[in-house]
Amino acid sequence: MEAISKGQDDFIQQFVQYLSAEKNASPHTCRCYQRDLKEFENFLKSQSGDSSRTEERAWEGVDRIVIRKYLSVLHRKNKKSSIARKISALRSFFRYLVREKLVSSNPAKSVSTPKVEKTLPTTLTVDEAFRLMESPEKPLEKVSESDAKLRVLRDHAVLEFLYSSGLRVGELVGLNLKHLDLNLGIVRVMGKGRKERIVPVGDQAIKVLKVYLNWRGDLENESPLFVNLRGGRLTSRSVGRLIKKYTRSSGIVRKVSPHSLRHSFATHLLDAGADIREIQEMLGHASLSTTQRYIHLSPGKLMEVYDKAHPRSFFKEKK
Repeated sequence: MEAISKGQDDFIQQFVQYLSAEKNASPHTCRCYQRDLKEFENFLKSQSGDSSRTEERAWEGVDRIVIRKYLSVLHRKNKKSSIARKISALRSFFRYLVREKLVSSNPAKSVSTPKVEKTLPTTLTVDEAFRLMESPEKPLEKVSESDAKLRVLRDHAVLEFLYSSGLRVGELVGLNLKHLDLNLGIVRVMGKGRKERIVPVGDQAIKVLKVYLNWRGDLENESPLFVNLRGGRLTSRSVGRLIKKYTRSSGIVRKVSPHSLRHSFATHLLDAGADIREIQEMLGHASLSTTQRYIHLSPGKLMEVYDKAHPRSFFKEKK
């Protein structure tokens, strides 16, 4: 097997740039794909036994058998979900190389993905969601130092905004002030595949956001909506940490992530009578089946939907 060269490393970087620029993939997705592809590249180097040669045709030498050998290594120390993601990364990467005429075929195309068990998303009850939203209020009463107060106000606004809009965390941290209309209560979001959508933001979230922005000051249209204490854009990882912090302080024992608030947003809207296609539009899903996976129906709601929809769900007593 030919060794992977510096040129091939460039192919990975080009692919990651393509994901970001053309596919509008999140920074998290780009990092994961780059890491997975580098791992595969290291596997190829270990198989060749020579990492010094510079053969630009090395990727062309990768076939289905090579990928199957790689999978056998992965199965020793990876979960099925991780293996599925790594195969997906390889499949997308080779599809890109074929498109750019850098290789003649996609060897990962016919490699089967391990079946991953589907788990129900973490969904907060309405009571838990309210407790989480209100959890920054107590620390806010105790802090007087400027930076500490600004951080709590920001955290409060982040929680309310995520639950109110159902945005992906990557979409949230990518927002600039110009994307938000505080008077109309809407935000313009650039979602996956560079698809733009308009999402409503609730009154409570707008109220908390105004307090945060007024306290922050020095605002320009191109400024990030949410910033860290150094003035840089808030990261997805930081949002995850703050949600974990307030989940703990609000007494919720389950694991809650930014995605949990997105699931809860969709579920609570459906429970309140919103149409699933309207929810699909707000979430920015291309497929209705994707939206259905986001929604957890309580038994009571399930029976209500059934009773209203099924012609044999009730009977009329004969007189």
